[in-house]
Amino acid sequence: MNTSATPTTRLCTHTLTSLHYGDADLVQDLMGKKTFTEVMLMQILGRTPRPVDMRITDVVLIVLMEHGLTPSAIATRLVYMSAPENLQGAVSAGLLAVGSSFVGTMENCSRLLDRILAAPDPEAEALAIARQHRADKKAMPGFGHHLHKPVDPRAYKLLELAGAEPELAGRHLRALHMLSGAVDAAWGRPITINATGAVAAVLGEIGVPTEVMRGFAVISRAAGLVAHVVEEQRSPSGRFIWDTVEHAIPYVGQAGKAQA
Repeated sequence: MNTSATPTTRLCTHTLTSLHYGDADLVQDLMGKKTFTEVMLMQILGRTPRPVDMRITDVVLIVLMEHGLTPSAIATRLVYMSAPENLQGAVSAGLLAVGSSFVGTMENCSRLLDRILAAPDPEAEALAIARQHRADKKAMPGFGHHLHKPVDPRAYKLLELAGAEPELAGRHLRALHMLSGAVDAAWGRPITINATGAVAAVLGEIGVPTEVMRGFAVISRAAGLVAHVVEEQRSPSGRFIWDTVEHAIPYVGQAGKAQA
């Protein structure tokens, strides 16, 4: 952390004839030589990414990109219908829905994994977390899914791929499985690990800090939302969504009713 009075940046600089990302020359070192994922990780993590970092990140970005007509996609389509000249506004509207309830829940789960990893007795901490959520009737971040049952197939494929990487230490993966066992015990039945729970563990394995993880959901979902804009251009659904909601949610106030 920079403690001097004058703020500094290490991300980018330029001259009249060159532009650098960090210390790398954009034209000579990056263009045509590095992938988007590699440069993105270099910029976000501040280090040269390993091949395993890029493999894990690519699969995470693919997993988080799309999940149909979710709140983020609906918001994007409705805003695009209202302001078709403003594609970026429509995508931005959808990105505002990446939060603690949908898409961005890996951050919530990662905080719990951090607690488990820092605890003197990780198993006891995992059980305490699960029991507290159960007692408080709170949803367990990273667990359960209203569409995918009995398991979320995305989550277990992510964990399988990460578990097969010998360069990864596996601490976050083990913490997630430990928490999963505690959740099953607290609820008295199997509860699936969902995609964002698995994402929390695998991003933790490659050194992504908890407070940065939601940014990966933002990056990925932005691409998916651009695709929703393209589909909205070709096959508009915004007006249909609007009409459906207007007819499905009746007004129950007194305005307009005949007076007795």
